[in-house]
Amino acid sequence: MDPSALFDHLRKFDTPTICNALEIVRGERFTTGFTRQRLLAAFPTLPPIVGYARTARLRCSVPFDAATRKRNLLGYYEYVARPLRPSIAVIEDIDSLPGLGAFWGEVNSTVHWGLGCHGVITNGSMRDLDAMCPQFQCLAATLSPSHVSAQVVEFGAPVEVLGMAVSDRNIVHADRHGAVIFTIEEAGQLPAAIDLMIRREQVILMAARKPGFDVAAMREAMQASEKIT
Repeated sequence: MDPSALFDHLRKFDTPTICNALEIVRGERFTTGFTRQRLLAAFPTLPPIVGYARTARLRCSVPFDAATRKRNLLGYYEYVARPLRPSIAVIEDIDSLPGLGAFWGEVNSTVHWGLGCHGVITNGSMRDLDAMCPQFQCLAATLSPSHVSAQVVEFGAPVEVLGMAVSDRNIVHADRHGAVIFTIEEAGQLPAAIDLMIRREQVILMAARKPGFDVAAMREAMQASEKIT
């Protein structure tokens, strides 16, 4: 399956489903590689977003030199727009108080969507909820009415956002539940793992919905589920 078709397929499933399927792909449960704090979704009903990570760090508390800010911002936009799309921005706010200023609002959501970026995960803030690009999903830790001195200070390096360590070109899957990262090789194994997981879960769900369900029925359903390959 080519990456474009693969990503379209993975968008059909929520992020918890992807996490469960990754356990099958990896052969074990895992404790890293996903966000571990609550995020606010600009558009909770949007489908999940999937794409190649574009990483950056920003700060809002330090006054900026206009020429330097413009140079860094244009360099960052060029980085976001490079081949391997769609992209997902993963932005670490490095202020001592993350979220002081909002980099994400009407302008940046629209610009990023135009550059092939489908969303952002950030420990910083967002604003302009009624004016954001409606196709662009912003998952942020908080809100702020002001952009203060928002400026990109670095891009392309590894970042950590809400407990999730991300490197450039990791694959990101995210929705209102949070985000998880994986490799392109793992992404190719996810469709089969999702199918297997759903078939196994259906045995238990069907049993649990029947009248008279009890622990004995649950034990039988679990045994039947485990035999499905």
